[in-house]
Amino acid sequence: MTMNADYLELSDVRVVFDGFVAVDGVSMTVLQGELRFLIGPNGAGKTTLVDAITGLAPATGSVRFGRTELIGKKVHQIARLGVGRTFQTATVFEELTVLQNLDIAAGAGRRPVSLLRSRRAVPPEVEQTMETIGLAGLRDQQAGVLAHGQKQWLEIGMLLVQDARVLLLDEPVAGMSADERTQTGELLRRIGAERTVVVVEHDMDFMRSFASSVTVLHAGKVLSEGKVAQVQADPRVQEVYLGHAEVTS
Repeated sequence: MTMNADYLELSDVRVVFDGFVAVDGVSMTVLQGELRFLIGPNGAGKTTLVDAITGLAPATGSVRFGRTELIGKKVHQIARLGVGRTFQTATVFEELTVLQNLDIAAGAGRRPVSLLRSRRAVPPEVEQTMETIGLAGLRDQQAGVLAHGQKQWLEIGMLLVQDARVLLLDEPVAGMSADERTQTGELLRRIGAERTVVVVEHDMDFMRSFASSVTVLHAGKVLSEGKVAQVQADPRVQEVYLGHAEVTS
């Protein structure tokens, strides 16, 4: 895919559940290499918007990755186009090792019988991903005994070996230690340089440290958008977050 085609463009996206408008005409464009944070109070529509992009929530409007329309496509078709997401709780195969988790993800197109076959060589993309996510030294460790942050990194790695070009990460640092948060931010910067990354986040310190741009949702609409400093200075954002001093400090 050409560099120019690597962007995510939403136009008038709406999601309605039983008459309740969860996402109300959201338009935004996220470019390759941009670390976009999506913030907003609970119920603002952040996760529902990600669900709409990935085919999990029925939506109207337009979601285009490059020149391809995603709305109307099935979840597996959207994933195959290179759009990957993580959830608030990491979904890894706990009984399998770090290497096996990545190998299965990388071999999503292989026949099941060959997935766990031991091979003489580790595929180069798996080897490279283990280095990228900082788990090369834990390749034979069962995923179930990894630290909380390491499980999140492994889940991101499982998207990387599938060559996901768009990454939608739902609260990736929730429950992490300060150290893990910093390492995660640095990981997102590394992988975000060549991909289109959207991070749904509640941790405002984390956002201030690592976001290159921010979209604020409120009641299903875009309330404000821009660089971190611009958004924090926006009186409408301050009003919505009134009483949440960590946001406006």
